[in-house]
Amino acid sequence: MKRCFATALGLLALAAAAPATAADLPRSMPYKAPAYVNAYNWTGFYLGINGGGAWGNSDWNGFAVGNSPSGGMVGGTAGYNWQGIGSPWVFGLEGDIDWTAISDSVACAGLICQTKNNWLGTVRGRVGYAWDRFMPYFTGGVAFGDIEAKLAPFAGKSETNVGWTIGGGVEAAIVSNWTAKLEYLYVDLGNTTCSAVACGAATNIDLRASILRAGVNFRF
Repeated sequence: MKRCFATALGLLALAAAAPATAADLPRSMPYKAPAYVNAYNWTGFYLGINGGGAWGNSDWNGFAVGNSPSGGMVGGTAGYNWQGIGSPWVFGLEGDIDWTAISDSVACAGLICQTKNNWLGTVRGRVGYAWDRFMPYFTGGVAFGDIEAKLAPFAGKSETNVGWTIGGGVEAAIVSNWTAKLEYLYVDLGNTTCSAVACGAATNIDLRASILRAGVNFRF
């Protein structure tokens, strides 16, 4: 009987000590997913150069003909990017101005109808998704440039037009503050009206083009 009583007291003592011992053990922390951390941040102002080529089409509706202007381009770029801490999304505003040599001619009414573009600029918003030092992006905004219509021996017409552009590209950080990009833009400069006096017959001349160009930027 005494042995059974002693055993019972021992079991009670162990039961009383168990909660205290469990309370002394460290509690497991709830799992929390690690926050997104981008080693490279795209925020900042930048300047750069760009160059490439364009190809498109131009209709002379007064003569029921069209041509396919194409040529090279080179110019400068300026912009600003903003990327929130812990976010892969990059928002920016970019502008550029390029010298161009885009032109083509077509026979019309026994003469030659030529469409030229000598300069082109854009102001665009950009939305990119950064994988550290690599960022694909969409872009779109306003385009502006000249449409020059020539029809010898008439005076022709040259006018600055404002249109629109949309496209996309990829940009990558290459070394230090330098980045490189490759982009495609579709540009529509609308049309210009040439009178019968200036072009031999009243006509509208439009200009639409695809642009493929590369660029290098320096971030400040």
